[in-house]
Amino acid sequence: MADGDEDPGPPVARLIGLAVSLAVVLAAVIVWVLADHLRPTAWDASLHEAGLDHRAAGLTTVAVAVSASSEYLAYVVAALGAALALRPRPWWFGALAGVLVLAAGQGIRVALAALVGRSRPPEADWEMHAAGFSMPSGHTATATLAAGLLCLGLARGLRNAWRPGIVAALVLWAVLDGVGRVYLGVHWPTDVVAGWLLGALLTVLAAGLFARLRTAGDERGSRAAAPPDRSGRRQADVPRPGGVA
Repeated sequence: MADGDEDPGPPVARLIGLAVSLAVVLAAVIVWVLADHLRPTAWDASLHEAGLDHRAAGLTTVAVAVSASSEYLAYVVAALGAALALRPRPWWFGALAGVLVLAAGQGIRVALAALVGRSRPPEADWEMHAAGFSMPSGHTATATLAAGLLCLGLARGLRNAWRPGIVAALVLWAVLDGVGRVYLGVHWPTDVVAGWLLGALLTVLAAGLFARLRTAGDERGSRAAAPPDRSGRRQADVPRPGGVA
């Protein structure tokens, strides 16, 4: 594909298959935890203890900063990603869509966490304030979804040597956010895994939504650009024999 060409996006069947796969794995992780009565798994406990044993002032500062970025920077990242992904729609339309998708994702996360009802690690182990139920990790899901939205935008809006590096940085951000939540003692590792899976699932669903919004915008643009016939009607609106308008 030549420079400047836009990626039309993956086919619907691939998106559906990926969404189903992510949903199944996410459900499996949640069922695994529920089956053990919401207690931390052996894997949870060992990694939690490792985080406590390797704390350092510098690492804690970095982890807190990365964690905070998923509260504020994530909305900017999501708005930019959706604005690029929804071109040629107006930039404000895409930015608003990105903010709304991220807000909806956070709402879904809160509802799912309340449904699961898992408690966080002991408060004595926390290095920063946290609130609400633990699974899935909200910060991790938010960072993953925001990063995913910008990756969708880059797939359509950036076609040069910079794109792989930016995508890698976004993936690293989401990974570090999740690891940092465990290191800071506010989440069990399985909470973070569920957050990554939920964020990825919501990204796939957003890709399908954006494709539909682009198609609707293209159809409107085609009708507006069609030249009028002698009766003054746009040719794109004139019914064809045996068909529909």
